[in-house]
Amino acid sequence: MTILRPEPDDRELRPTWAEIDLDAVAHNVARLAAAAAPAALAAVVKADGYGHGAVPVARAALAAGARWLAVALVEEGVELRRAGIDAAVLVLSEPPPAAAPRVVAERLTPVVCRVEVIDALAKAVADAGAPEPLGVHLKVDTGMHRIGVDPDDVLGPARVIAQRPELALEGVCTHLAVADEPGHPYTAGQLRRFDQALDALRRAGLRPRITHTANTAALLTEPAARGDLVRVGIGCYGIAPAPALADACADLGLRPAMALRSRVSQVRDLPSGTPVSYGLHYRLPGPARVATVPVGYADGVPRNLGLVGGEALVRGRRVRIAGAVTMDQVMLDVGDAAVEVGDEVTLLGRQDGEEITAAEWAGRLGTIPYEVVCGIGPRVPRRYRHR
Repeated sequence: MTILRPEPDDRELRPTWAEIDLDAVAHNVARLAAAAAPAALAAVVKADGYGHGAVPVARAALAAGARWLAVALVEEGVELRRAGIDAAVLVLSEPPPAAAPRVVAERLTPVVCRVEVIDALAKAVADAGAPEPLGVHLKVDTGMHRIGVDPDDVLGPARVIAQRPELALEGVCTHLAVADEPGHPYTAGQLRRFDQALDALRRAGLRPRITHTANTAALLTEPAARGDLVRVGIGCYGIAPAPALADACADLGLRPAMALRSRVSQVRDLPSGTPVSYGLHYRLPGPARVATVPVGYADGVPRNLGLVGGEALVRGRRVRIAGAVTMDQVMLDVGDAAVEVGDEVTLLGRQDGEEITAAEWAGRLGTIPYEVVCGIGPRVPRRYRHR
């Protein structure tokens, strides 16, 4: 096992890190790509690869069979290009008109729906003297109501694209609102509206090369939604999109790619009833050792995690987070365990056969695991492992 670290800097003086298993990313992408076939797989690496690191994840995903990458922002696409990544990059959020020259310069593929953005992109292609049209993907709003053109109005922007020699209508796409709820009738309605929009385009002589609707959840639950391309985000990182899909992800053998670790910085023996941390919400139920760990809510460990029963792993056993997580440190009630300064603490991930997952945090906190992994902050150094 090789562990790759960035060049040492001041952040590494604190013994806290996120461990990213690129072998797990590659394994997950390969399994998901096989499940998606013959559709191609786009690995979604927006939000710094869901907190895992966009560039290392993108490279691992492409090596494992991803044929596209997807980001939310033009800036995220630029980061991939600056790292020397030449694969097709889909920008999922429609860029503002002012970003059009950068989209063209970096050879990104934008999702579009507004005519003013389409016009700005065509002008940027003409101004750049690009030898070939820029491929764009038209977004249809079939029920998510975030961005996109109404299915009944799809011909308007599609014809604008077709009339601009600088552009090519390469793709048409939509996004499913409840694909993570298997069997929900709303998904069938969205797919029906999308098919109606595609039929309208075909009758008008407009035939995009690529259609896509599926995210990780739809890949697992809606074979009819796969189209020519599936946009897989959370599955690349070995996390189920929802509890109802945990078994499907396990059947594919998906493995979590992120662990969050630190080391004990102080240990104190305290009497029964001692209050711990801000607000004095937690009192020791008996005489116990309290271990302090230098990681906190500024790093992405939610302040309330200890107040809702959150735990950590020390010496292979679960221990209770004692009270509110503070900005830079967290306290653990380790009972009578022989814990010492320097012992490794796992807040997310596996240790000696025990495991704490992002889904566990999410369940305790009333959120989703996407938010958990995306929330691990930039001041936590990433260490990348691969064989």
